[in-house]
Amino acid sequence: MIEIHNIHKSFNGVEVLKGIDGVFETGKTTLLLGASGTGKSVLLQCIVGLLKPDLGSITYDGKVFTNNRLDLKQEIRRKIGMLFQGSALFDSMTVQENVEFPLKMLTPDMTRDERMERVDFCLKRVGLEAAHKKMPSELSGGMKKRVGIARAIAPNCTYLFCDEPNSGLDPLTSIKIDELIYEITKEYNITTVIVTHDMNSVIEIGDHIMFLHDGLKVWEGSKDNIMDTNVKDLNNFIFANSLMRAAKRVEDEGGEIDKL
Repeated sequence: MIEIHNIHKSFNGVEVLKGIDGVFETGKTTLLLGASGTGKSVLLQCIVGLLKPDLGSITYDGKVFTNNRLDLKQEIRRKIGMLFQGSALFDSMTVQENVEFPLKMLTPDMTRDERMERVDFCLKRVGLEAAHKKMPSELSGGMKKRVGIARAIAPNCTYLFCDEPNSGLDPLTSIKIDELIYEITKEYNITTVIVTHDMNSVIEIGDHIMFLHDGLKVWEGSKDNIMDTNVKDLNNFIFANSLMRAAKRVEDEGGEIDKL
């Protein structure tokens, strides 16, 4: 479990995060939802330690990540897996080498055979058991995301962070990536945090949702109650397109959204 309290962050005098609190539970997906520029990615970067908050605390399973103990920060970072928006694969490395990379960096005591066994397992888990020797340039967008997930979970991560995992993907592939992240979260009891503005992801895998607007958390709940709030900023975001307005109309009339 990850807990954050009173997180503030400013850049050049502009306050981006204005005192955010939240709890990210183990074995659940927490989605940081909001429009572009609302502070989602900045909050994610603060939680994983890429940015230092100006004020506030971040705790990983009772261990304070925002103190000055370098050894504790390194211990926590070894348990973090990260899926970047653009997958961030190394172009000069094969799929196998990309997935093996964090193992070389974080688990120096593993033998090469042990690393290869783990790479094989992770690629099989994401459905890419035949892609070991492929280069990133040979992969589709969805395959790159799968390699990114395999690389993130390779060191047996306890915490998984995903920054816009569906960016640039078609709707069907997006659903498959969502399902894969959700399955892995449940299967390995991972604390998963996902930055997104995609309402399809919310409806599919939103165990817990935090909606950010103008640097503030203005609502939190689950996919089961996000369609029925009185929060103006959230409703403006959700029902900005005709599909979501139609989904709301069907729900209000007693129908089922997934039968639209």
